Order: sequence, then C-alpha cells, then structure tokens
Amino acid sequence: MNTLPQQLANGLFLGSMYGLIAIGYTMVYGIVQLINFAHGEIFMTGGFGALTVYAWLPSGTSMWIALPLILAGGAIVSVLVAVGAERFAYRPLRGAPRLAPLITAIGLSLALQQAVFNWYPDAKVDRVFPQLPFGPYHLGSVRIQSGDIFLVVAAIVCMTALALFVRTSRTGRAMQATAQDPDTAQLMGIDTNRIIVVAFAIGGLFAAVAGVAYGLKYGSVKYDMGFQAGLKAFTAAVLGGIGNIYGAMLGGVVLGIAEAMATAYIADIPGMQQLGGQGWASVWAFVLLILVLLLRPQGLLGERVADRA
Repeated sequence: MNTLPQQLANGLFLGSMYGLIAIGYTMVYGIVQLINFAHGEIFMTGGFGALTVYAWLPSGTSMWIALPLILAGGAIVSVLVAVGAERFAYRPLRGAPRLAPLITAIGLSLALQQAVFNWYPDAKVDRVFPQLPFGPYHLGSVRIQSGDIFLVVAAIVCMTALALFVRTSRTGRAMQATAQDPDTAQLMGIDTNRIIVVAFAIGGLFAAVAGVAYGLKYGSVKYDMGFQAGLKAFTAAVLGGIGNIYGAMLGGVVLGIAEAMATAYIADIPGMQQLGGQGWASVWAFVLLILVLLLRPQGLLGERVADRA
C-alpha cells in the first residue's frame, strides 16, 4: 500500500487524457446522437500533426517556443479531420438509419489509420516525441513527470474554457438548444448545421490536446494508438453518462484510477495472481463499465449536454 498515492496519481493523469478524448464523443452524441468511432483516430492525427510541426522547426528550437506551435499544428490537423468527417462522411447520412453512420465511422477509422501509416515512413515504429525541459518532480512519495503536469493543466484549462463557452456564449446556448430539440432550434433561426460543425471542431480540438499530451507523457506516438485510447475514451463517456460533457471527464478520471488500481493490486488478492498487471488493465476497465451499467444504466451523471450546461 506504500504505492497507493502514486497509483492514484497515475490514475488521475491517465483519466485526464481519457476525459479529454471522451468529450469529443459526448458532445457529438449530445447534439446529433452519433457515436463517432473515428474519434480515436482524430486524436491520433493530432499527435502526428504536432510531431510534423516539430520536425519542420529548426534544430535546437527551445521547447518553450515549440510547444505552442506543435499544439497549434496538432489542433489544426485534428479540427480539419473532424470537420471534414462531419461534412463529407456523416452529414450526407444524417437522415439514414443509425447503422449507416456507425459503419461509416468504423470505415473512416480504418482509413485514417492507413493514411497515416502510408504517409509516415516506418510508421510501424513508435515516432519519438519531443519532451518538456523540466521535471520530474516529487511530491512526497509521488513522482510526477513533466508530461503529467501538462496533461492535468490542459484538462483543467480545457474544461473551464468549455464550461464558460457553453454557458455564456451565443453559440454555446445554441448548442444547448440544438441538443434539446434540433427541429425546434432550426425553426427559431439557429443554423443547426453550423452548430454541429462547431461540436465536431471542439471535439477535434480537445482530441489534439490529448494527442500532444500523450506524446509528452509517453515520449512517442504511433499510427494505431487511437484505437485503444478511443475505445477507452468511449467507455469513459458511457461511464459518465453519454452526452454529458462533465460526465465525460468524470468517467475518464474514474476509469483511469480504476485501471491504475487494478493493474497494481489485483495480483495481490489471493487466487487472482494471474489476473493482474498491465496486460489485464483493459479487461478490468470494461468490467467496471459493465458493473456501472448494470447498476446505473444512464451512467454516473446520466444527463445530456443540454441538461447540464
């Protein structure tokens, strides 16, 4: 149990990343009831967009100068991919049966993976990501890496900015109205197509921040990193209450802590020695999801984005 503070911290850091990605799932679902299974790959393209910008910078560029530039590069790529997916893949199917956009999302996910795989040489190999020039730090027995600090600060800033945007801006209020009743919102003069594009763009922006945070935390990015991270983020969104922007972050943190704790301590339980370790982390994450859905099918918070904004 001496490692408990460290495991809780690890879970918080991991959960913050899941939460950032999960917001993209939950915002889109809250407005158009679409599960965008390509969102994990949008997160991945943000990481590679940031890496591409860093590769273009002059050798020896200070990371303090490079960081805002790679964040901007990752954000531009992710937002363009997210908005392009909405315009060319999902909008033509908006009136189709729900199975059609779901299959389209899966196909788009595979297409984005292969596009990055073919675009980057040696894509099967982890691409080394630049690191921040400070840390690690120790807070008691807890060791905190520079990438973890960036991740938590980014999650707090993004969530605060999103909450203010949804509550105080005209576009945010229009998003609430569209989420409650898109037909009535359109009759009241709201351009619902624009609002849906904004939701995809915000989701892409948050995914890009998560992609950069992933690279800073783990030191590399890979073309298939979006599949598992996206699946975990979708789990976090469902766990918190799909369609709830605050529930997405809460679900991510709960999932991250549960995964860290299960990885560290399940093997210490008598008779469970074979069920612990990192290889079982995903299994226990989905066990948690099943338990929550059995006990509370609507998720931890269980309200749509419009109800909580």
